[in-house]
Order: sequence, then C-alpha cells, then structure tokens
Amino acid sequence: MDPLIPVVALGAAAGGFVQGLSGFAFGLVAQAIWAWTLDPVLAGPLTVFGSLVGQMLAIGTIRRGFEARRALPFILGGVLGVPLGVLLLPRIDPGGFRIAVGLLLVVWCPAMLLARDLPRIERGGRLADGAAGMLGGIMGGLGGLTGPAPTLWVTLRGWGRDAQRSVFQAFNLAMHALTMAAYLASGTVTPRAASLFLVVAPAMLLPALLGARLYRRFSDIAFQRLVLGLLAATGLVLLATALLR
Repeated sequence: MDPLIPVVALGAAAGGFVQGLSGFAFGLVAQAIWAWTLDPVLAGPLTVFGSLVGQMLAIGTIRRGFEARRALPFILGGVLGVPLGVLLLPRIDPGGFRIAVGLLLVVWCPAMLLARDLPRIERGGRLADGAAGMLGGIMGGLGGLTGPAPTLWVTLRGWGRDAQRSVFQAFNLAMHALTMAAYLASGTVTPRAASLFLVVAPAMLLPALLGARLYRRFSDIAFQRLVLGLLAATGLVLLATALLR
C-alpha cells in the first residue's frame, strides 16, 4: 500500500470534520497533518480539492440563510482580487505577508473573543462587502488565504449564524472552484495528486457530514466564537510556518 494513503486519509477526515462544523478551515487542519509528510507541490492541490469537496458536502447547511444578493458582492470582489494578488506576488515578500496576516489574526481575534459584546459594523453596504471579498481574493492570489478577510468581516457585520456561514461558504466555494480550474488548466494537478483525490473524497465524506450535523446545535454566539477561535489558530499557524522556514 502507498505509505501516503493513511496520512492523506487522516488529514482529509480531520479537515472534513472541522469544515463541516465551521464552513471553512479544511486547509488549516489538513495541512497540520500533511505538512510533515507531503511535498508542498502535492499538498496544495489536495488542500484545494478537499476544501472544494467539503464546501459541496456542507452546502445543505447554508440553505436557510443563503441570499444571493448578499453573497454576490463578496464573490465578485474575490474574482477581481485573485488575479491582482497573483500580479502582486513577485513584488511582495511571502514570509513577511504571512507574518503580518498572522499577527493581525492572533491579536484581533482573541481580543474579540474576550470582549463582552462583539463590535458590529452596519455601514458600507455592498461596496464594503465587495471590498472584503476583493481583499480575500488578493490574499488568495498572494498566499492561498482567501478565507480570513471575508470570514472576519461577516463576523463584524453581526449577521446571524446561518447568514454568516452562507456568505463565507459561498465565497470560499467560488474561490476554490476558480483555483482548481486554474490548477487544471496550468497542469498543476499531477497524476499523483489526481490519484490521491480518490483518497481525500471518501475519507472526508462521513466526517464532513457529521460536522455539518453538529453545526445545527450551535447558537449564534457559540458559532461566532468558534469562527474567531479558528481564525486565531490560523494566525498562529501562519506565524509558525513563516518564522520556522
């Protein structure tokens, strides 16, 4: 048996569960397991594929809160932002970029967790939402970090649990689909990666569905704190990977 199969399956199962529960963070969890064994060239396509499959498996969780007019500005902003991020990539130090984003998440998210009342931003309308989506797209083009900006923004918007999740899950679904299409068109998905896709999908199926089922037991406040906790963990991982290289 291929020695990578158990490692890939374990990372996919753990990432699938957390993504089903929260609507994001597949890459954060899976990469924590895969980074010790998988080559980054292989781990990248597997992460995007797993994230895309996880979003599709958990799509039922956003039906109650989904409004196309609310999600569309984020998606359009992200589509515009991704190529801009790719253009900026040669001009920005990737390590410094990860440290800056990591510090922001590590400082800001715990501060929000400790706050008695979370701040709420009601101004800006769809233009501000589109800007958050564009920032997510730019960060995705720079370092594959599409999620933190729009996820943090919808938390600050103060929307209900289902509305928040429907926006950032629809956004991430669109961004992962765009990235996977680019990978396929550029030949980034090697035969080796494609063969491991057949491990990722079945390994994450039941954990993702279980996480999506448990999500329904969360209150709005508990879900906000789950999201902020995962974003803070994302910041710690970014700092660790940037400083230890």
